Amino acid sequence: MTSTGEYLSLYKQKAMKSSYKTIIIIAAILLVSVGIWFFFFRKTSAPAAVVTVKPAYGYIAQSVTATGKIEPEDTVTVGTQISGIIQKLYVDFNSKVKKGQLLVQLDKSLLQATLDQFKGALQNAQSQLAFQKNNFNRQSQLYKVEAISKADYDSAVNTYDAAKSNVETAQAQVRSAQKNLSYADIYSPIDGVVLNRNISLGQTVAASFNTPTLFIIAKDITKMEVEASVDEADIGDVKAGNRASFTVDAFINDQFAGTVREIRLHPTVSANVVTYTTIINAPNNDMKLKPGMTANIIIYTKEVNNALLIPVKALTFSPDSSLLKDYKIQGKLGHKIKTKGTAASNTLGINTAAHAAKSRSDSSGITSVRATVWVLQGKTLVQKRIETGLNDNSAVEVLSGLSVNDLVVTGISGGNTGIAATAPGSSPFLPQRRPGGGGASR
Repeated sequence: MTSTGEYLSLYKQKAMKSSYKTIIIIAAILLVSVGIWFFFFRKTSAPAAVVTVKPAYGYIAQSVTATGKIEPEDTVTVGTQISGIIQKLYVDFNSKVKKGQLLVQLDKSLLQATLDQFKGALQNAQSQLAFQKNNFNRQSQLYKVEAISKADYDSAVNTYDAAKSNVETAQAQVRSAQKNLSYADIYSPIDGVVLNRNISLGQTVAASFNTPTLFIIAKDITKMEVEASVDEADIGDVKAGNRASFTVDAFINDQFAGTVREIRLHPTVSANVVTYTTIINAPNNDMKLKPGMTANIIIYTKEVNNALLIPVKALTFSPDSSLLKDYKIQGKLGHKIKTKGTAASNTLGINTAAHAAKSRSDSSGITSVRATVWVLQGKTLVQKRIETGLNDNSAVEVLSGLSVNDLVVTGISGGNTGIAATAPGSSPFLPQRRPGGGGASR
């Protein structure tokens, strides 16, 4: 017979065999899962590759931005030289007027009464002059025959001269009163459109030390101008004749064209910011532009229509160690940019993208700047020196050193370029240096 101990020993052996089988099954399942993930679901990092672009011909410009207001080219303020009550009003806002057209009429009753008074005084003076003239003629004849004394003759001469002076004074008063009466009728000095009316029928206007403004008339609203406020840092590039474009909030999808006419020398200072008023001609044949509109202006100070262009990011690109296993690198790192005739001033990548060449020693007045780019030739990255011109912070003009067939490197894609490793002991919250120093092609 089998003892109890033997039964327990057999039971333990069976339990151990069962647990071994379970462990083997679980291990097999894990191995199969890892194999499936490795061969089917594992994401392999793409090898590091450079992003290139070919130089292309296109348009590039250096520009200045500003804000300003739309105003008519020529406006006339119509006032009055005399005081009075508005008796008749013939025009209103937006009325089109012709030169010499009657705009408003003041009450003439007091002015007419003053004229009549001076006319009466003139008639009295003329009557006195006629009497004194006859008296003078009589006294003159008596004096010739020595019938009167010299004193009586001189008195007659003086009285006659005074009468003539009184007539002249009265005539001047009549002319003055007539002129004041004519000022009661106010006419348009130009052909144009009434922009503003500051009076109403029955209103009293008082012309004392300041001439009251009755109307503001625009000469021709089909020819508007933009009064742009250009910052002192940009005004040196702006010249009369520069092309300009602007938009207004009322027609945000429309772009209007203009030309810089003049730069006014009187500066405007606001909050310690100095600006200069720059006048831009703005044709308004479609009558969309209205006085007082706010304009957002771009003034093109230099333009090139057929320039060889590359992205600005190509100037800041520099290869790193992640490319050594896939590419051969020919060139020096940490090079400098030089301007013609000057020593090295900036390392590549510092102030390069912000450079906007302001003057070159050619007809367009743009200074050429030496820079360095990397060109892909097969599996080799070759460093090339070039000369650049205009730079609009997006593209840069290439004056020499490249052709349309070159592959200019602008950045790195693939690999681990998007992950920046944190050096031991450094803070993970500090910004890390991105390998390659360049971005994707635009």
